[in-house]
Amino acid sequence: MKEQQLSHLNAEGQPSMVDVSAKQDTARVATASGSIKVGADIMAQLADKDFTSKKGSIIQTAIIAGTMSVKNTYNVIPLCHQIPISSCKIHIEPSEDRFLIRCTVKTNGKTGVEMEALHGVSVVALTIYDMVKALSHDMEIGTIQLETKTGGKHDFKR
Repeated sequence: MKEQQLSHLNAEGQPSMVDVSAKQDTARVATASGSIKVGADIMAQLADKDFTSKKGSIIQTAIIAGTMSVKNTYNVIPLCHQIPISSCKIHIEPSEDRFLIRCTVKTNGKTGVEMEALHGVSVVALTIYDMVKALSHDMEIGTIQLETKTGGKHDFKR
């Protein structure tokens, strides 16, 4: 079995942004998911107020924050490339005791958008936490994971 190499280390073992200059632009899509458990009592309170708090619409604010984070992933994760985002769709679904989050990001470029989709889900969950913490700090951000990616050398589907 061929040993895998970390792509963000140079020959000397130092951090290095991957050189994608020779790659062709291709359509790339990634979807990530996650959740934030707020509890059934808090979810019922939020639903009664149409998911609006003193800070505004919880869901709309989280979608805007997630979209902004997707567009700025390269500013937060040091070795990510700045790439043009052609689409960012965030879906937040309230359930009995949690918000389920999905973020799908598209680009036509030389590198994928997995980190952007994962970053989007993370910031959506953190924004919901911030919007709801006045009611309770007993919240739990659940597994944030890549669901699918297409484009580039390797596709992935969980």
